[in-house]
Amino acid sequence: MISKGCEQCAKGGKMVLFVYGYCDQRDCFYCPLGENRKNVTQVYANERAVESDEDVLTEAKRMDALGTSITGGEPQEALDKTCHYLSLLKDEFGEDHHTHLYTGITGGRENMRRLSEAGLDEIRFHPPLEQWGDLHGTEWEEILYIAREEGLTPAFEIPGIRAEPEFLEFLDEGAADFCNINEFEMSDGNFRRMQEEGFELREGHMSAVESPKEEILDVMGSHERVYFCTSVFKDAAQHRRRLKRMARNLRRPFDEVTDDGTLVYGKTWVSPEELDALGVPEEFYTVKSEHVEVAWWLLEEMIEEGDLPEGEIVEQYPTVDGTVVERTPLA
Repeated sequence: MISKGCEQCAKGGKMVLFVYGYCDQRDCFYCPLGENRKNVTQVYANERAVESDEDVLTEAKRMDALGTSITGGEPQEALDKTCHYLSLLKDEFGEDHHTHLYTGITGGRENMRRLSEAGLDEIRFHPPLEQWGDLHGTEWEEILYIAREEGLTPAFEIPGIRAEPEFLEFLDEGAADFCNINEFEMSDGNFRRMQEEGFELREGHMSAVESPKEEILDVMGSHERVYFCTSVFKDAAQHRRRLKRMARNLRRPFDEVTDDGTLVYGKTWVSPEELDALGVPEEFYTVKSEHVEVAWWLLEEMIEEGDLPEGEIVEQYPTVDGTVVERTPLA
């Protein structure tokens, strides 16, 4: 089974709203946050640093977001801010804009009530690793029922460290709706700590680590409400599809959208008058302060025929920072 939040994520339709970088409960060795996100109060909508409410709405519109996933740090430790953005998104995009939140603390009834009233749909709990297997009879069992009573869909979202049958018991008892297991990964933020714990990258993978994936699937994978999210799927499907949504919304008439969700165009340093003289239609180029961006195939043809001296083909991400992936000189 895949939840509504995951369905939207798989389509590349979930905006990621990072609301708070602090997490006072514990320092998990597998926490993937990099130095630019750890222990900061700066809010980010996808890659965009948020300075105003309009920044959040702009980013959601930029990717034609179907919903939003709220993360941190610990979003419940900045509850006023978290509820503000939930209300903002629901007011702007309506009830169909699906929201889910990741949390590593229980929070209590008042938090569940406030989150629900602000517009949260799903809440995904990540209990401390050291308590796995002994969650029954604790606040972690209680909060699942409280969350549901307050109108939220309660679930677990855990890293694929080991198989743990107790999570299946919560599903069968009706306490949790689903359990997502994320393939264990290394990142710039946790690489050193992961190695200190004895984990290494899986051969042939950029982020997935050597972990008991097969054992986890044997024990938990056959349950209809357990979903194992692989690192390959996150990169190849979720991230790439989000980029494609952005690229399709942002592309100019002359931009090419690649299968990876990047934009490709030409760049040259001639005057727009020269392009007009060569018969390039106005919709196929844009004048910048120090250069001109133009359809790459036209630029390539003009340089090959000697009509222009030089240029380059640029491939870049459609994100707000416009990171350039590759430059190919033409001369």
